[in-house]
Amino acid sequence: MSYPGYPPQSGGYPPQAGGYPPQAGGYPPQAGGYPPQGGGYPPQAAGYPPAAGGYPPQGGGYPPQAGGYPPQAGGYPPAAGGYPPAAGGFPPQAGGYPAPAGGFPPQAGGYPAQPGQGGYPSMPPAGGGWGAAPGGYGAPGGAQQGYPGGPAPGQPMPGYPGAPATGPSVPGYGGGVPSNPQAPAASKGFRGSIKDFPGADPLKDVEVLRKAMKGFGTDENAIIELLGNRSNKQRVPLVAAYKTTYGKDLLRDLKSELTGDFESLVLAMLQTPAKFDASELREAIKGAGTDEACLIEILSSRSNAEIQEINRIYKSEYGKSLEDSISGDTSGHFRRLLVSLCQGNRDERQTVDVSLAKQDAQKLYAAGENKVGTDESQFNAILCARSKPHLRAVFQEYQQMSGREIEKSICREMSGNLESGMVAVVKCIRNTSAYFAERLHKSMKGAGTKDRTLIRVMVSRSEVDMLDIRQEYLKAYGKSLYTHISADTSGDYKKLLLKLCGGND
Repeated sequence: MSYPGYPPQSGGYPPQAGGYPPQAGGYPPQAGGYPPQGGGYPPQAAGYPPAAGGYPPQGGGYPPQAGGYPPQAGGYPPAAGGYPPAAGGFPPQAGGYPAPAGGFPPQAGGYPAQPGQGGYPSMPPAGGGWGAAPGGYGAPGGAQQGYPGGPAPGQPMPGYPGAPATGPSVPGYGGGVPSNPQAPAASKGFRGSIKDFPGADPLKDVEVLRKAMKGFGTDENAIIELLGNRSNKQRVPLVAAYKTTYGKDLLRDLKSELTGDFESLVLAMLQTPAKFDASELREAIKGAGTDEACLIEILSSRSNAEIQEINRIYKSEYGKSLEDSISGDTSGHFRRLLVSLCQGNRDERQTVDVSLAKQDAQKLYAAGENKVGTDESQFNAILCARSKPHLRAVFQEYQQMSGREIEKSICREMSGNLESGMVAVVKCIRNTSAYFAERLHKSMKGAGTKDRTLIRVMVSRSEVDMLDIRQEYLKAYGKSLYTHISADTSGDYKKLLLKLCGGND
């Protein structure tokens, strides 16, 4: 680029339009350009300008040389691509531009040099070059330029998203929250009530079971003590070990010796979690009527890997895919909800992007409360595909935005199986342990007991979050789960259920 007063030089920088034009009070062009000075532009008392008429000639300086600005000792050596960045800017160098201590604070009218400070402040060029204010490097018209590298005055700082605009479609809420992903919550460790029994030996265990069933009568207490103190991965191998040792089927022998709910509970405990879930889904679908709550309970609370294993076992056991069975037994948007859940493709990332959670909350609001009718597909897409930590953030944003919990909005917008299914999905995602505490309470309250639900929840959650379920149960209903089971069941069935419960609170 061109500097006024520097004559064109061979191989140097040719004059270009848009350079630094002469300005009143600035550096007027002088014959011969900037006369040589010793060591460049040294700091001088009273800053810019040193004297009327510019810089007087001094010994040394930047004499015109062939080839432009050749490297000089202590100066700015040419580098490929211009001046390479250095840590902290341009350090003071002999003969260069020394950086004044404290820099040049912004002042009205630009960044003029102050008395007692020398050097040249480093400022980004504004429109029209280095300002047109007389007497310094101010922005044209005396407007303040702000901080180098920052936004223009009156513009928002980058990285801080503002609140959504308030309008008739979406109410304004929140704002100024960084959209940085949040780290997942710290793990609370093992929260199950049944743990691995140290030193368990399948061959010795099946011997105990054989003795308990051999001869006249059955020693139910021996069966309860054994199965109630073994984890699932220690119980399941007993079936193969029993057949290897005695040449008989353990499950068949147990069926012949036990009866009722106690039999159902014992047989459930000897299956793998996925096989047990597949059998429960089969029971919920086949026959007259459908246990919709069971379908939602299993499909909304299991991980992707667990659902995919359930699908595999269901197909091999019953010769039909789980999706086909659901499609043939349900209809409408409720069928679509179940089919979406049984794919096992939910996002399982643990990080949460708050800005995306706000967007999803807006979509749910626009699909329900802020619309005539309801766009069920939007609810389906978000509730079945997003990660559980993300959805918990969406529910929180939705409540802040609409002033209503999303479960209440669903109840206002939907009905029937779809309403109960959507609400169950939300409850399970919001607080899984509280959801299962509610399932257990409903299975035991009133006349009679829904034993299939009671058995399924106690067996499937005993090694996952039974301790948390007990806490939620006590908080919600004012008495312990242990106490309620004791009052609602009896006999050997009660004893084994209390083993799975793991204690009183």
